[in-house]
Amino acid sequence: MGIFKSLSIAAGVAAVVGGLSAGAVRADDPTPGYNTKIPKGLLTPDKYPTRVGDIEFFDGIPTAATAEALYNHLDYIRGVQTFLTGMPAASLEAIRRSEMHDGKTSSNRVSIFDTLMDSNSLFLTGNTDTVYVSVILNLKEDGPTVIELPAGTGPGTVNDAFFRFVVDTGAPGPDAGKGGKYLILPPDYEGELEGPVGGQETEIDGETYFVAQSTSWINWFIARGFLKDGKPDFSSELFREGLKVYPLAAKDNPPEMVFTDKSGVAYNTIHSTDFDFYKELHTVIDREPVAFLDPELRGLFTSIGVQKGKPFNPDLRMKNILIKAAEVANATARTLLWYERNPADFIYEGSYWKVGFPGGNYEFLLDDGAGGRDLDGRTEFFYFATVNTPAMTLKLVGKGSQYAWGALDENGDYLDGSKSYRLNIPADPPAENFLSIVLYDPQTRSQLQTGQPFPSYNSEKHKDKVTYNEDGSVDLYFGPEAPEGWENNWIETVPGKGFFAILRLYSPTEPWFEKTWRPGDIELLD
Repeated sequence: MGIFKSLSIAAGVAAVVGGLSAGAVRADDPTPGYNTKIPKGLLTPDKYPTRVGDIEFFDGIPTAATAEALYNHLDYIRGVQTFLTGMPAASLEAIRRSEMHDGKTSSNRVSIFDTLMDSNSLFLTGNTDTVYVSVILNLKEDGPTVIELPAGTGPGTVNDAFFRFVVDTGAPGPDAGKGGKYLILPPDYEGELEGPVGGQETEIDGETYFVAQSTSWINWFIARGFLKDGKPDFSSELFREGLKVYPLAAKDNPPEMVFTDKSGVAYNTIHSTDFDFYKELHTVIDREPVAFLDPELRGLFTSIGVQKGKPFNPDLRMKNILIKAAEVANATARTLLWYERNPADFIYEGSYWKVGFPGGNYEFLLDDGAGGRDLDGRTEFFYFATVNTPAMTLKLVGKGSQYAWGALDENGDYLDGSKSYRLNIPADPPAENFLSIVLYDPQTRSQLQTGQPFPSYNSEKHKDKVTYNEDGSVDLYFGPEAPEGWENNWIETVPGKGFFAILRLYSPTEPWFEKTWRPGDIELLD
């Protein structure tokens, strides 16, 4: 090949390569429209599909239609989150409303269940086995308030307006079941007394008080009295004669106590699950001190119009969004409750009994706080229960109470009131006071309403009525009809309705905590 021909070929190759290089984009070439290379993850496409629908932009600027859709979506998700997060406040507010007389509450007025709570009451998983007393404290009106508790009462608790723990009473409290005087300080108290959460023993004018300070004006005090000889009379009389609630300023001349028997009464203590939920929450936020909640939570509620000092009056667009948000939030809360994602919700391996207090921490802290707040666990608990106390989560042998609940049969299917089931309760239940099983309605999370006013079994109250197995265990039967020969062991259910069961142990003993005693799973008989 001649030199000129070789040069000619080389020149051609160079021209081709040069041409390709001129048209190609190198990795470090500037992004079109820029002087430098812009990372791809920083740039927004002109259009892409989302759950909100197709959204569009001009060079990263949303179109008017996209902005409107996304604002609606933002209001919607904040409405859902407000429902799930604000539920403890709305729940306690519903209880406060149920205690109103002539448009207000008074701390000297006590609701008492002299002959126990039956299924007429809409009360989140209320029991049929103890004498309840319920009192609303209004620290804004009354200032520091005294709860004078007689010795021998069952466990009690004071919770603030967001269902946060203030202090326990009775055996799990600082009086250790001996009775005494509790002093609840308001959130703006600035005196010499110290009132940590859980209470502190303090001498005031020569008398001993257990002092605790609340973060809210409204507080709920609830206590339980045990049965004696299977009857409520002892505890009813104990409360009526010995319980006193009054402002500290009136200690020398306290108002007369007024007791109202709520046994057999149909009344509602449960928050709404529709748009009215937001009204209930606003009532709490508008009434309580600003510092009652942290700025992050206040900001969430304010984002949908629930703010202290301002009326809750959403326009038609916002109201329609919140109506739908409440529907989805209610469905989400039910999903968290009935379709748990956390294996730790189950007490035993290979069993469907669930823990009564998700996460095992009354502040709903994960890994002692390292994981922050267990948001799902908190929603799960407050959707179906009331009363927040460490006594339900700590190992307190011979004190307090422990819980388990069952919504599934041995096959993992939800309980159906049209079918028949059997539950074996082994002998020697690990409770110094009693074990009970109560059936509940999944709609109201209250006692199942049937022909039996008390849809329950109590190991103390029914010990001379039920039929025992040879090993000392008890078989309970759930179904629309009593099995022949086991009528005294039968709890009625409703065809076409679901149900779930809660097992309670009052003053639990070591075998419960060690899991050497455990209930059977609920067996399908049909």
